[in-house]
Amino acid sequence: MALILGLESSCDETAAALVTSERRILAHKLAGQEAQHAPFGGVVPEIAARAHVEMLTPLIEAALDEAHISLDQVDAVAATAGPGLIGGVMVGLVTGKALAMAANKPLIAVNHLEGHALSPRLADPTLAFPYLLLLVSGGHCQLLLVENVGRYRRFATTIDDAAGEAFDKTAKLLGFGFPGGPAVERAAAQGDAKAVPLPRPLLGSAEPHFSFAGLKSAVLRARDSGQYRAEDIAASFQRAVVDCLIDRTARALQQAPNATALVVAGGVAANQAVRQALQGLAAQYGLRFVAPPLWLCTDNAAMIAWAGAERLAAGLTDNLDVPARARWPLDATAEKARGAGVKA
Repeated sequence: MALILGLESSCDETAAALVTSERRILAHKLAGQEAQHAPFGGVVPEIAARAHVEMLTPLIEAALDEAHISLDQVDAVAATAGPGLIGGVMVGLVTGKALAMAANKPLIAVNHLEGHALSPRLADPTLAFPYLLLLVSGGHCQLLLVENVGRYRRFATTIDDAAGEAFDKTAKLLGFGFPGGPAVERAAAQGDAKAVPLPRPLLGSAEPHFSFAGLKSAVLRARDSGQYRAEDIAASFQRAVVDCLIDRTARALQQAPNATALVVAGGVAANQAVRQALQGLAAQYGLRFVAPPLWLCTDNAAMIAWAGAERLAAGLTDNLDVPARARWPLDATAEKARGAGVKA
């Protein structure tokens, strides 16, 4: 049994966790930054980085204390090395390097997206490779075939905004506050999803990718028209996003006949409307549907520790000079998406 200390600091959640290779979560400590960012309606990178500096060490100490573990008893240190807000990524990775060097333990530089991609296997030991993953979060919207640890084939990505980013911006446009995704979901439950005619970008298109920028602009026009309740706009927006996700995922499933399951991960995977629609799609294709528990969908250190455990078992460790990365694709060989720029 291997014991991994995981550190996460890629955006606005600071977290430390201790997870074993037998899927036991011995401790998980997390500090959010909602109060710091709420006045700005979104994450401010400099504020986030300073908060990580202040909170990460106490969280590590608290996790070790809760598990009654000393650093010497840890088998490896796994830290998010990207992608993300570079200031925050550097805080976590440098801390991980220092701990690994001080305790003479292996360092595992984890791709944050791989943390999300493997998190369903932490919760479900029966989930086998390969599986089709819809990775849908604030910064990313991708469809990937997860073939094994470190082996990913990307079928689709966003060519502009990610779905979670569209949720956050819609919440800001409608005055729902921050964080936006849960606020839009709550408002949508009180609205009529058929009330506002909103577009479904790329729906039915032969192009495999996602696009949500036009949908966000349509929400702005609907708000400014004064014709609709905010709750109806939220419900119609959420339905449009779900329709796009299902259409694009169905297209990817046709390219992955060997997939053992349809899996969703990332912050938007906590949205119940998204989950229910994907569950129905999986049933249409005769596949299992797997989604992590809600707390594992948002950024956390348990998924980083688990990815570290999977990589350690595969013999994948890193040198102390491994860099922090603001951009880090899971499939470096994937063809660049039209118009996606660095998000490709």
